[in-house]
Amino acid sequence: MLRLSVFSALVAIATFGATLGAAGQAMAFDDKVFDDKTGVKPQSSPWAVFQFGFSAYKNGRKEQAAEAYKYAAENGQIGATWKLARMYAEGDGVERDDYAAFKFFSEIVDQDVEPGSPEESYVSDALVALGDYLRKGIPGSPITENEVAAQEYYMRAAANYRNPNAQFEMGQIFLNGKGGVKASIKQAGRWFQLAAEKGHAGAQATLGNLLFQSGKIVRGLAMMTAALERASPSDQPWIRGMQEEAFAAAGEADRRTAISLADDILTKGGSDQ
Repeated sequence: MLRLSVFSALVAIATFGATLGAAGQAMAFDDKVFDDKTGVKPQSSPWAVFQFGFSAYKNGRKEQAAEAYKYAAENGQIGATWKLARMYAEGDGVERDDYAAFKFFSEIVDQDVEPGSPEESYVSDALVALGDYLRKGIPGSPITENEVAAQEYYMRAAANYRNPNAQFEMGQIFLNGKGGVKASIKQAGRWFQLAAEKGHAGAQATLGNLLFQSGKIVRGLAMMTAALERASPSDQPWIRGMQEEAFAAAGEADRRTAISLADDILTKGGSDQ
């Protein structure tokens, strides 16, 4: 889920520090914005501090990274706010605090970031994160379960930023009729297809199951089989259960054809849509 490609140049700086010359340059850069005893130096450039935070994080100095990100976030660096949110959400270098993460994500979505902006990925991801939190609530915090509010965040991310995770969630909402939404397989399929076209394994598997249930046995089973190969470890169990149930119900000839088609889907990298 991490969207750090915009910082590829910073990665190069961090890795190039293996040489003595580069190490000296890195130390000089650190000295300009950060002091090991006092932290971020006053009046430091927020962008330079953000760069330092990224370098510190990549080198395992996560406490320094968090301090640098806080300074950069307080001074308008939306990427730093996103990194802090993710660190608190995952307990990565800081004590896990979902409510703190929720507040940081909220700060991001409150920014006036237009679709197509270089910073849109931060807003898109933050919208999905807020939807996830509101769908379940955060124990011990003021954030309670609110499926209607969660749906609004998912819809913003799905429609405005074309986020495949949000599109998958919208598919689930329409499939199951959650949050006051009337169940509609047609609408669910539309959202699943949009996410599937972007490589979302869960959407590909669910759409494949819908096709299988509608009588498109080979195509549906092939999509579920391909999705299982692409799925993350956390999604593999439920996708495998869905695929194995369909596989057991299909005839031998359909199984063989579906396996061949699944190989084609994986080779082409698409969703057969």
